[in-house]
Order: sequence, then C-alpha cells, then structure tokens
Amino acid sequence: MNSIQKKILSLSAILLFSMAVMWSVLTLYNQKTQERYNDILQRYLQMNEVSERSQLLITTFNNFYQAPSVIGQSDLNVIKGQLNHAKQKIGELRNKDNNFTLTNYMNMVDSLIESVDLSVMFLNQKNNEAAITRFSDAMRLANYIAEMTLTLIDKELKTYDIFYRDIIVQSSALKTLGFLILGLITILLLVFTYWFSLSITRPIQRLSFAARELSRGRFDLKIDVQSNDEIAFLAKTFDQMRGNINNLISEIQTKAQLEIELQESRLLLKESQLRSLQSQINPHFLFNTLDTLSKKAYLEGSEQTSDLIVSVASLLRYNLRHLDRAVTLRDELDVMNKYIEIQRARFTDRLNFHAEVDESCLYVQVPSLTIQPVVENAVIHAIEPAEDGGTIFFRVIAEDDRVIVEIEDNGIGISKEKIDQIVDDNQSPAHSPLIDQQQGHSTGIGMSNVIRRLRLFYNRDDVIEIVSVPGQGTLVKLLLPIRRGDER
Repeated sequence: MNSIQKKILSLSAILLFSMAVMWSVLTLYNQKTQERYNDILQRYLQMNEVSERSQLLITTFNNFYQAPSVIGQSDLNVIKGQLNHAKQKIGELRNKDNNFTLTNYMNMVDSLIESVDLSVMFLNQKNNEAAITRFSDAMRLANYIAEMTLTLIDKELKTYDIFYRDIIVQSSALKTLGFLILGLITILLLVFTYWFSLSITRPIQRLSFAARELSRGRFDLKIDVQSNDEIAFLAKTFDQMRGNINNLISEIQTKAQLEIELQESRLLLKESQLRSLQSQINPHFLFNTLDTLSKKAYLEGSEQTSDLIVSVASLLRYNLRHLDRAVTLRDELDVMNKYIEIQRARFTDRLNFHAEVDESCLYVQVPSLTIQPVVENAVIHAIEPAEDGGTIFFRVIAEDDRVIVEIEDNGIGISKEKIDQIVDDNQSPAHSPLIDQQQGHSTGIGMSNVIRRLRLFYNRDDVIEIVSVPGQGTLVKLLLPIRRGDER
C-alpha cells in the first residue's frame, strides 16, 4: 500500500532531483568555461611576467653599475632566478601555433641573462667599456623581449578570439536552455502535482459524499474508493461501519415490530385478565343484604328501610355499570359511603368510621371496585370478630405525583407471612388468603384481587403498602399514580 507520506516524499524527491540535475549541469559548464578562461589568463600573465622581470633585471643592473655592492650583486641573482623561472613557465605554453616564436623568445631571455652576467664580470674586472657594451646589448634584448611579449600576447588574443566569441554564444544559449529546462520542469511538476492532488482529493471527495449521504439516512449506498493508500483503508472501514449500521437498523426495526406485536398481545392479555378479575362478583352479598333488610323492616318503620334499599340498589347498579372501565376516585368514595351506610345499618354502634379526604385528589382514575373491597376487608376482620365492634379510619392524601389512600383499623392485625402472601403477584386470585367465602363478604373480591388489578391498571408494582401489628390493627396504603403507566 502506497501511503500518502510516500507520495509526498516521492514528489519532494523528484523536485529535488530535477533541481540538482539542473544545478549540476550549469555548475559543470561554468566550471569548465572558467577553467579555460583561467588557462588563457595565466598565459597572458606569464608572458607579461617575463617582460617585467627583464625590465627589472636591467634596472637592477643599472643600480649595481652606479654603486657596486654585495647587496646589489645578490639582488641581480634573485632577479635572474625569477626570470629563469618565468622562462620555464613560458615553455609550458608551447603549442603548434607558437612553437617557433616561443623558441626565439626563450633564446632571447637566455641571451639577456648572459649579457647581464658578462657585464657584471667586466665590471668586476674594471673593464668599464666592455661592461657598457654588454649592458647596451642587454638593454636592446630587454626591449626585444618586451616587443616579443606583445607579439605573443597579440597572437594569443587572435588564437582565442573564437573561444571568447564561443563563450558569449554558449552563455546566451545556456541561458535560453536554462529557461527552457526550468519551464519544462515546471510544467512536469504542475502535471505531477495535479495528478498527485487528484489521487488524494478525489477519494476524499467520494468519502465526503458518502458521509453526507449517510447523514441523510442512505445506509444502502456502497462506498467505492479507487486508491491504494490510507484513504482507501478509511473508506473500506467506513463502508463496513455503514453495513453494520444498516444491519443494526434492520435488526432494530425487526425487533421493534416484534416488540409492538408482543406489547399488543400483552395489552390484550392484561385487558382479558382485568375483565376476568373484575367479573368475580359473589352473589352472597345480595343474600346478606336482603336478610338485613328483612330484619330491619321487621323491627323498624319503612323510612330507614327505604334508604337502605336505595343504597343497596346504587351499589349493585355501580358494580354492574362500571365493571369494564376506569372510574374516578370520587365515584369510588360514593360507593364506599353507600357500603358504610349499609354496614352501619347492620352493625349500628359497633362500627365507627372516620374519613379525611383531600377534595383536590378525587379526579384521579382507578379501577372500579378498588376501595370498597379494602374497606370491606377491614369490616370483616376488624369489626365482625370484635364483640364491641371497632373503628375504621379512611384518608385521602396528595403526595407529589401520586395520591395516597389509607384504610386503617384497630382489629386483630395480620401476620407478616400473610401480608407477604397478599402482596405476592404470583398468588392465584382463587387461592388468595383473603378470598374465602366468609359470611358477610359482599363482592368476593379480596385484597390480592385488588392488588393485581391495580398493578395491571397502572402497569407498575409499587401500588400498595400493608403495615400491621398483631393485636393492634392494620394500615393499608393504596399508592395511586396521578397518571397511568400507558399515559406516560
């Protein structure tokens, strides 16, 4: 896999290589031209040095002639050595064009040195006339050497004139070639850079388009990126993520559909269970009530009997009319009050009933026959067994997002084991602890029945609390949410 880093390094390497090649070619050409130019310049300098040393030798001899001394003699020897060295350098400049002239030039230098040596010898021998004659020859030779130097330099200039012109032409051509090479390299680099940028930006654009489509919910769009770098790996991983999300969405939709169907089945089952529980009405209440009415009618006049008959009729009408739907807490309290009136007629002063009701809570919906069975349970277990009767306290209290209904009695109480059995949701209604066919039981709906219907109705388990101390009484709290579970 070619990484983006490798591509960038390749582009940088090509750019550096192109610049290095161009710089090397120009540098090599300039170096060769400079070397040839330096060679020609050295030829001129060496020829000029012979002429200068010849004139300096004449001047030094003239000074020695005017005032002979050991120092003057030493200076002459130094100048002669420099002139011989310059002559040897001139010999290295020999070629086929200047061979004859250069040979004569070197012989003239030898003759000059020889004339100076003879002049010094005659001067040391006190032969001034011969010394002057040789010095004159030396001066003439020095002038010839100067003239010959100019001649040789002129020939060199003519020889290398073409070279100078070629240098000018080649410099102009090289300048043009440099611009052409620079333009060509620039065009190639632009083309390569454009191709290189496309190899990076095109996959990124495709990946960005795929991401935008995915953000719009198109999880079925396949991501195809044609490259061989990290972007291709990223696109492949992104496409796998898209496929996983698409499969997950399909799975969630399938599960959601199954959940909806399952929830509908549960609701149908709960509704069936609720109707089944609400339909458990024991007609034994009707017989007890009719028996009480017959006894009351025998002992008293018809007015109280009439009121009692009205209460019984209202209670039966309520049971039959609201059996299959929710009612308000106010309706439940009306039914409970009618039930209390009936039981007061039965137990007279043995039944003491005290109610404290928050009127703002009476709009809350509850299943029908919820409170009356609990109050009836208190009557059966707290009032009937006691020879002196008992007291029932009824309260309706508002608390945060729910309403608390309390039914408290001062009866014999309930053991903890029986309380656990009552609130156990797995207990069958037909075998619940307080579903017996005791005499005086009106509706046949016991505590477990009420609890099960409340849990089904509100779709939650914390709907009741039972606190009891054996021998001291029992407190039952119905915890009624203001909103039902399905309404939330």
